[in-house]
Amino acid sequence: MSVLRGLVDRRVAETVRGRLATEQVVVLEGPRAVGKSTLLRAIGGSLGRKIIDLDDLATREAVRADPARFVDGDAPVLIDEFQHVPELLDAIKAELNRDGSPGRFLITGSTRYATLPMTAQALTGRAHRILILPLSQGEIAGVKERFAQRLIDEPATLLETRDGGERREEYIRRVVAGGFPPVLRRSSAAERSRWFDDYVELVIERDALDVSRVRQRSALPALLARLASQTGQVLNIATAARAVGIEKSTAENYTKLLEAVFLIQRLPAWGRTLGSRVGVAPKVHLLDSGLAARLLRLTESKLGERSASALTELGHLLETFAVGEICRQLDWLDSPTHAGHWRTHDGQEVDLIVEREDGRVVAVDVKARSTVAGDGLSGLRALRRKLGDQLLASVVLYTGPHAYAHPDGHLVLPLSRLWAA
Repeated sequence: MSVLRGLVDRRVAETVRGRLATEQVVVLEGPRAVGKSTLLRAIGGSLGRKIIDLDDLATREAVRADPARFVDGDAPVLIDEFQHVPELLDAIKAELNRDGSPGRFLITGSTRYATLPMTAQALTGRAHRILILPLSQGEIAGVKERFAQRLIDEPATLLETRDGGERREEYIRRVVAGGFPPVLRRSSAAERSRWFDDYVELVIERDALDVSRVRQRSALPALLARLASQTGQVLNIATAARAVGIEKSTAENYTKLLEAVFLIQRLPAWGRTLGSRVGVAPKVHLLDSGLAARLLRLTESKLGERSASALTELGHLLETFAVGEICRQLDWLDSPTHAGHWRTHDGQEVDLIVEREDGRVVAVDVKARSTVAGDGLSGLRALRRKLGDQLLASVVLYTGPHAYAHPDGHLVLPLSRLWAA
């Protein structure tokens, strides 16, 4: 895979350069170890700009002592891990008051921008955020994916590609590996497991505790593991709180904290205007399927077992994997979209809803099976009855080899179509 040979061509780099032409401040936010600093260095190298690295303690103290001195350089000023010195944002605001030209600042952060109290006050309306996530499967393979673009523009063309699907074992391998570059460079399962364990400890100790005071520090990794067991499912904080032995209110605060440092994300409920029977709770997804698998102690061999429990576990992880792949691709597009999930109180559900700016909708379900039976389409059928012509297309991603149009009109596609050229 290309990631093992050197620098990966990040699709988001094109988006970043485009936004610098129009936005005063571009914020690259996302988990640690996904390549934000690498992307910043690449842009800095092409422009002949130095990077202010706030992960470096000496630099951090110098910036904290005199932030105005570090923000008045030639544009764009490049700052890595800005959350370590949030007061720097006030200095950026003052500088923008003098010169509000586009492309003044490009900054990165491993904490969600909106979670820092000073941020909302300092750069409201002036900062454009771009989410940098673990590598997509296309980036790993050196392929420029167009699945999301075709999904929202011309979904019927997704049937035209003639490539077959991958074997179930290969899908499991991809899910367990995830997309963190340091993991993909490790050759053994034991090395990858150690990296994930160290990563969780680092993020909790270095980032989470910087964002908020935590009285029950040991509860954070335990809560994360419980939330991992809910990945691809409706978020139930009360259940997780009971399992960890903490108050629900504490678990809610800690869940927000884990979200702030990009360990988990919520997929909001969609379709509240469709009636009172529609659920309003979000789903929870781990930011990376490989991290989820490690937290759940699920290996390739365990997920490959021919058992009902293994199939259920694979189903949740595969949903997290596929939803993550599609949402990455949506982030690269200029067309505004809104993503969510749909679930009714009587159990009908669709894993991913993508709504275009004009209100047209595409629906995607993910199945960890090599065949698509009629009873597995009930959620998509129910949604079609609700939406009528508003539903542009409905898609089933599965582990089988063939792409075809189901008699009901749904597009049935191999999961590998997500990263096909």
